Amino acid sequence: MLHIEKLTDGLSLFKALGSEVRLEIVQLLVEHPMNMNELAGKLHITNGALTTHIKKLEECGVVVTSNDSIGHGNQKICQVALDRLLVDIKNAPAVAENSCYVDLKVGRYSGCQVLPTCGLATAERVIGEVDDYRYFSHPDHFDADILWFTQGYVEYQVPNFASRHGKITKLTVSAELSSEAPGVNSQWPSDISFYVNDILVGTWTSPGDFGDVRGIFTPHWWFPNWNQYGLLKMLSINDQGTFLDGLLISDVRIADLKLDGAQTFSLRFAVDPKAANVGGLTIFGKTFGNYAQDIQVSLAYRDGAEAVQ
Repeated sequence: MLHIEKLTDGLSLFKALGSEVRLEIVQLLVEHPMNMNELAGKLHITNGALTTHIKKLEECGVVVTSNDSIGHGNQKICQVALDRLLVDIKNAPAVAENSCYVDLKVGRYSGCQVLPTCGLATAERVIGEVDDYRYFSHPDHFDADILWFTQGYVEYQVPNFASRHGKITKLTVSAELSSEAPGVNSQWPSDISFYVNDILVGTWTSPGDFGDVRGIFTPHWWFPNWNQYGLLKMLSINDQGTFLDGLLISDVRIADLKLDGAQTFSLRFAVDPKAANVGGLTIFGKTFGNYAQDIQVSLAYRDGAEAVQ
């Protein structure tokens, strides 16, 4: 898979695909590899013209060729090199002047209490045994890029790199989340709560545990009847309240969290056993799901003279 994070980075690819002939080449090769003679015959063009098109597709990594000496002569075999292409139309927002930003790997939690169904995995393998909560304490949990549980919580200690003399004005958390059903179930609601410094800032009801299609970044070895992807949620807390994807979900304000001057603060994702919908939680890291990111946390702050205004 090729992931283009900025439109300018994909210029050569867009130029290569900006031809009806080259698009037809890709469509033919998706069905099965062909040698140059077969491909030229299908397209009704000369081998010389085909060579020019293939070269442009090779240069941007869409097609690869190899020599096949079996049969008559030495024929180049052409095949598609990419199985997926992901293009981010919107560039990542620039970090503001007075802000700090931290990526939290999914497995680097500082505390947890979970109940089955549950488990963890790295990009290469499942950690320990599925549905055995003891493996959430295994040293390998730091490498986990996905985790899931039916009820309980995981908690992260987040470093605070805002100015020591600044006033924090906004906390933002972004993560890909879903419910956790036995197997998968797109209609499996779960009340997922967010805590900062042990203060409940809000709750979101996840609609389900999604497995209808494989996640864009989910590894190929991952089991088809397991969690495939989630929904990207943005939690934001400022002096007006707590918002999820821009909608107010509670009256908890940034001042209530007492973040100013703190070296660290805690961030907890939880499914309360007394919630109306106890449907579990899955957190996806950058090698699982549909978004190539870990848990992203940012703080905006006013510094120096600005902070006392």
